[in-house]
Formats: sequence, C-alpha cells, structure tokens
Amino acid sequence: MGDRDVTVPRDRWAVARTALKETGDRFAALVAGAPDPGAMATKEWTVAETAAHVVVISRMYTSLARADGTPLPIDGLGPAVAPVTIETVGLFNDVSLERFTERDPKVLAARLRDDIAEILRITADADPATPVPWLGGSLVPIGGLFAHLVNEMLLHGWDIAPAAGVRWAIPPRHAALFFDLFLLGMLANGTGGLLERPGTTPSPRRITVRFHSRYTTPARLVAQAGKVTAGPPGPGTDVHVAFDPAALNLMLFGRISQPRAVLTGRLAAWGRRPWLLPEFLRTVRVPTIPYARGSAATDSR
Repeated sequence: MGDRDVTVPRDRWAVARTALKETGDRFAALVAGAPDPGAMATKEWTVAETAAHVVVISRMYTSLARADGTPLPIDGLGPAVAPVTIETVGLFNDVSLERFTERDPKVLAARLRDDIAEILRITADADPATPVPWLGGSLVPIGGLFAHLVNEMLLHGWDIAPAAGVRWAIPPRHAALFFDLFLLGMLANGTGGLLERPGTTPSPRRITVRFHSRYTTPARLVAQAGKVTAGPPGPGTDVHVAFDPAALNLMLFGRISQPRAVLTGRLAAWGRRPWLLPEFLRTVRVPTIPYARGSAATDSR
C-alpha cells in the first residue's frame, strides 16, 4: 500500500469525465474512418485489432465501474484477470482478442461510444476514489479506470493515425490523468501481484523520484525491493523529473525513446543521483507492444 490518502478532487473528476467522452468520440471517428482496417498499426496488430483491444477494455469497464462485482461482459475473461502480472499482460491481451471477435471498424466505433456512454451513466453519482479490482489483484479507483481508458485511446490513436493518414493530438491535460488518477491511485490502493517478476531478484536499493508537471499533482515515488509506493514530496529525493504528460506516457509505453523525450525538452531529470532513474523505471514498468515503425520513425512524429 502507498502512504497517500486516496482522493480525487472534484475538478480532476470533471476533467476525467470530459476527457473520456471527447477522446472516445475522436478515437471512434478515427477507427470508423480508417481506409484500410487490415493495415498494421503495430508490429502485431492491425487497425481493426488495435481498435478491438480498446473495446475489450471499454467492455470490461462497463462492469468494473459499477464497483459491485458485476461479471465481465466477455465470456471466459474473468478468470484470466487475477493472475496477470506485468510479464504476462501480453498473454492476457491475446486471450481477450480471442474471446472478443468483432473486427468491423464501424461496429467497434459504435460499441465504444455505447460503452463510454454507459460508463458515464453508471458513475454519475459515484465516488471516483472508490477502489475496484484490476489486473493482477491490484486496486484502482474508479477515476483511475477513466484515466486508463483515456490513455489507451490516446496511445492507440497515435498508433492508428499513420495508417489512416491523419495526425493525432494528445492533449497534455488529458494525458496527465494517467499519472494522477491511475498510477498514483493504484500505488496508493495496492498493486497486488501486478509488478511481480518471477525468477528475478529485485534490488534492495531505495530509489526516490519526485515528478513535476504543471498538469499533475506533485508526487514522490519510491522503489525498493520490487515494490513501489507513492507519497507527497519530501526530503531525500534522488531524482527530480520534470515532464510533459503526453511525452511521459509515449515514452513509458515505448512510442518515443528516452533521448527523444529529453532532446525535445519534454522531459528533464536532475538531482543528487540522476543515474538511478533507469533502474527506477525498470521497476515502475508498464506493458508495451512491439511497434512496426521502430523508435526512429516514431520519434519523427
């Protein structure tokens, strides 16, 4: 568990709800308008498969956002959720795409819009700080579900846009939700077994990183022995990281390289032990998908 009280300020909740609707509409229009659903959006997934992956998540969240144990609406997917770790999330994605077989872009776009409308409806009077079970036994606040789905659409919109021949904007105010509501929310509630890496010996070294952004709550993350906790800024910080939320998310999920984020001025690190940042990021890992365009092509966007 982290050492932060889990709260979601009213203004952040309003941003999350607006971002979900606006990003959902943009992503649905992008998918429905893609000229070739069979074009590759990533090394492994076509445009249609990438869209289906996003809809799997929106389908799941129509149940999870109820916070009452309602079964997932995709048959057979429920038992696959609890055992997921950061090392096996790719297998979970494969299973989910086998279970959810729709690939028509227009149908997927309509389903996404319907799911988002349902999520917004059932959470209209909800406390966004209410924790719900997520992958690997972790707990994420309802507001974090919004942030995660928004981030999935922003990143996968980035993947699909080149195949559709359009540009894709990632508003920093919307991208910031991933750090504020999802990442900090999950760390505060508990990561369960999600970050476990069987067969490896985690470093006992304590690494403390303070994250600064004009769009996010100041926070200090501490990694030690394979565990990560979050709390308010304090003394003893090893690394300070100033970041643009869109760039941080693109970097964490492998869309742009760390050097590109630094050279474009969208990420900077300093402090008494800045060389510890790569080790820290190996602990605070997020799942990535191999990309066909490679870092050089991605960085040029």
